[in-house]
Amino acid sequence: MSNVTIRCVITDDEPLAARGILGYAECTGFLQVVAVCEDAIQLNSVLKQQPVDLLLLDIEMPNINGIEFLKNYPNPPKVIFTTAYERYAIQGFDLDVLDYLLKPVSFERFLKAANKAYDFFATQHNTAAQPYFFIKSDKKLEKVLFQEILFAEALENYVAVYTTDRKIITHATLKSVVEMLPAQQFIQPHKSYVVNIQHISAIEGNVLHMGPHQVPISKYQKEEVLEKIVNNRLLKK
Repeated sequence: MSNVTIRCVITDDEPLAARGILGYAECTGFLQVVAVCEDAIQLNSVLKQQPVDLLLLDIEMPNINGIEFLKNYPNPPKVIFTTAYERYAIQGFDLDVLDYLLKPVSFERFLKAANKAYDFFATQHNTAAQPYFFIKSDKKLEKVLFQEILFAEALENYVAVYTTDRKIITHATLKSVVEMLPAQQFIQPHKSYVVNIQHISAIEGNVLHMGPHQVPISKYQKEEVLEKIVNNRLLKK
């Protein structure tokens, strides 16, 4: 298995709970805690300053709870919820979190969740090292290089993958496609699209241009999307 280090942030308004999770994380050997935050406002600042892979996130906190933060933060890291309340479990898994831990959290249960995160990121790492995947379409498997992909679009129960020379329709979810793609190369500007940053030729209003194709940018995500695409490459006066 790949040697993976997972950069994570612990967010909890209870100092004792935060210290407990920090101690557990340090015991794993592969979770690197880059910050411990008291609330979602501090977490928001941390995420603007450095790359983070995983959030160990409490739910009931002052100002904004963990679920609302996750719903409103564009392209968030993966999440393991740590909470004293069972009632948020369905909402949590609807947000595609890796796991949902109930306090008080035992080390055994924490380690199980941490290992699940390790397996997820190891798969991501291996995918990035092999820059292609196979798409099943019309009873055949088509090999597609990541660098050839312009964008993918969700079409109800199907996904259309547009490449530099063809369009492939497959019976899949956009989520399953996103999980196969390297996160540093692709961005999801809208819930129905994932885009290869390398092929974006222009940004006009709330639209990304890729040759003859156009992809919308969600108004709620525009600032974060532009920041990731431009990435300090904007020529200024």
